[in-house]
Amino acid sequence: MTPAELEAQEPTLELLNNEAASRLTRQSDSLAKIDTKAVFLIGFAATAAQFLATHKHHDVLAYCAFAAYAVSLLAGVQAFRVAEYKDLEPRPLVVNYVRLPKGLALIRLAASRASLFEENQRRQQKKARYWLVSLWSLIVGLVLSTVALLVHT
Repeated sequence: MTPAELEAQEPTLELLNNEAASRLTRQSDSLAKIDTKAVFLIGFAATAAQFLATHKHHDVLAYCAFAAYAVSLLAGVQAFRVAEYKDLEPRPLVVNYVRLPKGLALIRLAASRASLFEENQRRQQKKARYWLVSLWSLIVGLVLSTVALLVHT
C-alpha cells in the first residue's frame, strides 16, 4: 500500500481498530462471567456434599454422588483457573508503534487485537467446557444425593 492509499484508508482502519477493541472488552466481560459462575458451582457442590455427609444415606448412591461432586469441584476449579485474559502490553505497544505512520500503526494494532481475540477465544471455550462439565456433574450429584436420601428413609 502506498502512503497515499494508507492515508485514505485511515477512517476505515480506525473503525476496524475500535471494533476490535470493543470486542476484546466484551470478551473480557464474558470470561469474568464464566469465572463467577464457576465459583458459584464450586460453592454449591461443596455445600451439597457437606449436606449429604451429615445425613443418613444409602451408601452406594451417596458415594456415587460424592464422586459427582468431586468432579464438579475439580472442573469448576479448572474453569476458574485455566488462564489469564490476554491484552495488549502497553510498553511494547508504545516502543513498537510510536514512530510508525498512523495508518500503519492502526493496521498493526488491529492485527494484534485480532490475534489476542483469537487466543482469548480458545481460553474462553476451554473455560466454558470445564464449566459445563462442572454443571452437569453437580446435577448428577444432586439427583444421586436425593435418591440416596430417599432410599434410606
